[in-house]
Amino acid sequence: MIRESARSLQPLARPRLYEQLVERLLDHMTEQGLGPGDRLPAERELAGLLGVSRASVVQALVALEVQGVIDVRHGDGAVIREVPADRQVLHALRARWHRLREVIEARQALEVRIAALAARRRTDADLVRIDEAVAAMAADVDGGGRGVRGDEQFHAAVTTAAHSGLLGTLMGEISELIRESRIESLSQPGRPAESLAAHRLVVEAIRAQDADAAARTMAEHIDAVSDVALLQDPD
Repeated sequence: MIRESARSLQPLARPRLYEQLVERLLDHMTEQGLGPGDRLPAERELAGLLGVSRASVVQALVALEVQGVIDVRHGDGAVIREVPADRQVLHALRARWHRLREVIEARQALEVRIAALAARRRTDADLVRIDEAVAAMAADVDGGGRGVRGDEQFHAAVTTAAHSGLLGTLMGEISELIRESRIESLSQPGRPAESLAAHRLVVEAIRAQDADAAARTMAEHIDAVSDVALLQDPD
């Protein structure tokens, strides 16, 4: 008698397109003898060579970036950091797909509360640090960048302003996982400017010491940035 729940007979998972592209790009690096400091072709060129949309290429590059294989630099394109000797990158990417959902849930639970506390407890010095982070992100985005560093500084400054040791520790423990989702989110077309505008709304609420508004605007911000391509398949 065959048990209906037998795992060995479950449908096979179809590789997502970006996973296939990651594998192709890794093959390209190996075949061409590329190494640290070398550049991959431009996104548009890769899309034409691979016969896919540019959005799919961006998704694959972001996946490689968060795994430390490449750096995507404004004006320089994708620069190789290291070429992995095996294909553990693909296993890590599949695990990351499931982990990302949990990271988003953690952010929704923690950062909304942190924003409310920051509005109640912030000091003038806290506001200076938050404003500096927003200004840094604005300068990067205005220059055509993604604002990743400024975004990270903003959320760190808001967390500090909450003056909660335990919440700060919890955020620190998942900071590297949040960084992955941050890069993924800010790589979406138009997302850096949208995120910057949302940050400014959160700042207004914290400055006014309006805890309800701070919580609401942070919740809306986290919901918006959680709409990432990794949880979809554009092609």
